[in-house]
Amino acid sequence: MTPTPGSSHVDVERLVALTEELVSVDTRNPPGNETPIEGVVRSALRRWDPRWTRVEPSPGRLTLVAEIPHPDGPDPSRRTLIVNGHLDVVPVNAPAWSGDPFIPRLVDGKLFGRGSADMKGGIAAAIAALDTLERAGSAPGANIVFHLVADEERGGGLGTKVLLDMGLIAGDACLIPEPTDLAVCVAERGLLQGRIIVKGKPAHGSRPRDGVSAIEHAARVVLVLHGADFGGPEHPLLGAPSANIGIINGGSAFNTVAESCVVGVDRRLLPGATAESAADEITAMVDRAAVDGLSYTFEVDTFGEASEMSASDPFAVLVRSCVASVTGSDPDVIGMTFTTDARFVRNQAGIPAVVCGPGAIDQAHGDDEYVTVQRLAQACEAFAKLYAEFR
Repeated sequence: MTPTPGSSHVDVERLVALTEELVSVDTRNPPGNETPIEGVVRSALRRWDPRWTRVEPSPGRLTLVAEIPHPDGPDPSRRTLIVNGHLDVVPVNAPAWSGDPFIPRLVDGKLFGRGSADMKGGIAAAIAALDTLERAGSAPGANIVFHLVADEERGGGLGTKVLLDMGLIAGDACLIPEPTDLAVCVAERGLLQGRIIVKGKPAHGSRPRDGVSAIEHAARVVLVLHGADFGGPEHPLLGAPSANIGIINGGSAFNTVAESCVVGVDRRLLPGATAESAADEITAMVDRAAVDGLSYTFEVDTFGEASEMSASDPFAVLVRSCVASVTGSDPDVIGMTFTTDARFVRNQAGIPAVVCGPGAIDQAHGDDEYVTVQRLAQACEAFAKLYAEFR
């Protein structure tokens, strides 16, 4: 029987150090620049002598593909497991943090720093799993290919989408160690973001009814859309679709009736929704509100479709088994209300993709973001088991 790794094979100190190295590199998106982290990634994987493919569709927007050679040599019948992780992180509100977001701090078993949960801790655990497997005297059952990508936080158009368009997403299954607290995610909502541009008629602020206030009309649009019920049955894992008004910006001066106002809409979608259907639902809801004199246009900025796979898919079952063997309890099967690069892998590449990582969802994008060392170690061990058993 092939030996499988146990907790004693995880080099926790080395795992934490790698997470700290990754977190220490500022890869905020926007503005978007993953190039500075290249050295850390290459150093972390150097001892495995990967075959590298460097993809940079725009200056600084770096994606790295690392194909790990199998110790038994090439075999065309051997399956391939993709590990997809994004190198970019969201911006920070530095004054709200207890310390510098890019100087990792280890306090009471928690590793603080931007990206520790989302998702540099997951990437570190996936890379360190190779070492864990070797220390257990085992080897991967399949080819392992890392896709360490740019731009996920802004929709993936300069990262995983580029790999897809280049024909570089090829494999039999994909692990995406985004923050799930080691729950197994098999579905996620889609995303549509756009701007409602409300038009008004300017007038002197002392005579507001001589004009048409775009801000007044925009306020009514906000009341119609924000938190609206779009109807239809709820998804068992994803719930109901939603709409959030995240930005409103209008007018030119206190003493002028606003001639324009922009409302930023963020819609989260269920499987089956298209960019056209989601946009049509927004405009139909606004039109049904029958705001007298309303004039507007709706411009879509970003769209990413929802995705899902069967929880009974053999790969999902295997991931659950590997996590359960480490934690001692069967992980929850969940859906995500947000969108990840899994959609490109599931929908366009047609490859089963499970999202499962050590960070907690409630830490993603927050102030004083952290990942626990316990979850890092458990993820590392579970991923090593997955590498050994996926074949």
